[in-house]
Amino acid sequence: MEDNSLASTIKEGDGELSDISLRPMDLSDVDDFMVWASDDKVTHFCSYGPYTSREQGIKHIENKVIPHPWFMAICVNNRAIGAISVSANQGNDKCRGEIGYVLGSKYWGKGIATRAVKMASDAIFAEWPHLERLEALVDVENVGSQKVLLKAGFMQEGVLRKYFIHKGKTRDTIMFSLLSTDPRI
Repeated sequence: MEDNSLASTIKEGDGELSDISLRPMDLSDVDDFMVWASDDKVTHFCSYGPYTSREQGIKHIENKVIPHPWFMAICVNNRAIGAISVSANQGNDKCRGEIGYVLGSKYWGKGIATRAVKMASDAIFAEWPHLERLEALVDVENVGSQKVLLKAGFMQEGVLRKYFIHKGKTRDTIMFSLLSTDPRI
């Protein structure tokens, strides 16, 4: 059996966070998914949620996660605590992709999201050689996610004013990018 996970180690004071990996998410992760997908703090900046039923979680995994070309669970000791994905562009824009991620609030501030973004960036540039630029769009109020991207080596490019509608409100967003040729930190 092939191991599709990407593994890394983060040295933390407690052993709980010693094994960080990325692997494909599947229906067996639904209960772990619901921990963050039902959390208002986590879903505040997400396009979905908060979900209130396990059935909503199953439907999301079946319809959005499994068919996605690059969607991984962020795991600690192989237990899903978040997710990360890269969406490919097509045609003249195929040189660009967009990264997005979410992490259970219990794990915020521990370097896990930063490590997952670094792992995913390295993997996607290796797996998709046509990709030259990885972008992330972050709400101007999502300071935690901005810090994750900067620590992962992304460059803040600018603010896109009134760029998208999120949960009924027009929002400003910050564009971040990482090029395949950028030095990795």
